Amino acid sequence: MAEVAEAAEAPTEPATVSAPAATVEVDTDEGDSSYGDDSESYTTSLSSGIRNHTYENGRRYHAFRAGTYYAPNDEAENDRLDMHHHLATLLLKGRLHVAPIGANPQRILDVGCGTGIWAIDMGDEYPSAQIVGVDLSPTQPSLVPPNVQFEIDDVEGDWTYNTPFDFIHTRFMVASIVNWPKLVKQTFTHLKPGGWCEFKDWDFTLHSTDNSLPPDSNILKYHQLLFKASDIMHRDWKPGAHLKKWVEEAGFENVEEQVLVVPIGTWPKDKHYKEIGAWHHIVKSEGLEAVSLRMFTNVLGWTPEEVLVFLTKVRAEFKDKRIHVQYNYHVVIGQKPQGTT
Repeated sequence: MAEVAEAAEAPTEPATVSAPAATVEVDTDEGDSSYGDDSESYTTSLSSGIRNHTYENGRRYHAFRAGTYYAPNDEAENDRLDMHHHLATLLLKGRLHVAPIGANPQRILDVGCGTGIWAIDMGDEYPSAQIVGVDLSPTQPSLVPPNVQFEIDDVEGDWTYNTPFDFIHTRFMVASIVNWPKLVKQTFTHLKPGGWCEFKDWDFTLHSTDNSLPPDSNILKYHQLLFKASDIMHRDWKPGAHLKKWVEEAGFENVEEQVLVVPIGTWPKDKHYKEIGAWHHIVKSEGLEAVSLRMFTNVLGWTPEEVLVFLTKVRAEFKDKRIHVQYNYHVVIGQKPQGTT
């Protein structure tokens, strides 16, 4: 467990800052101090080899490009990803996207589609469109709207789509991408002139505007360790903060950014933030093992037992209503200029 002390004493980058997107007022009339439990392209064919999986420490992982992605793809994680999707729609007050794509888009690409839930919802909402979802894992359902299809591929490879898209959507790719500028540039290339991109992702820098997060907290140590492991893996745990710059540098115009506050827990006074915080607490607590187990064992050299013991301490602090922490969630849209190829 020496890694904990090392990361706590000399983190590669501070895990807390004092300037979040906004301040969320704390609900001081919450009673108990802990939360309850209720809280046309080439694509690799779906061969038996791709449909197989690998297993580590009791969790199931994708076999195609094995090891590329840190999180498992088993049923527990897929359920959590669907809850993550619900959290994302709450943040957008029920909307699936913010880009003004019109009422009858024709082709939509969902990059890193996960369980496929966003693509399926978009297929229902836009029957005019052919929705393509791409991911490393073949965990999407087989019964989907007729205008939805899924492909297994590595989005960090060269895209070979022959027909451009009206809208390309990328969400929750934190710590999954090595070369973000390349990904954004490929998005630009494969859009129609006038088409829209939308990137939505986290900045997992912790904020505690009332200084309720103790400097020796396990939550803080946990984030420092995540940042250390992701640095070693050349992954970014805070891509949201850079999305606007990458989109602008790729050549998009009409670039707009929203920075949304996402509390963890039901401590906010405002009902909207309280609901978001409740769902975020569930997603975060249930995802600690999924996010950390492979990274901490394979990258930081911990044993599985050490990881699980440490995460128990982190989970307990997330349940403590006296600790008020939040992240920023960035939504960036941009339009490919007319007359470009």
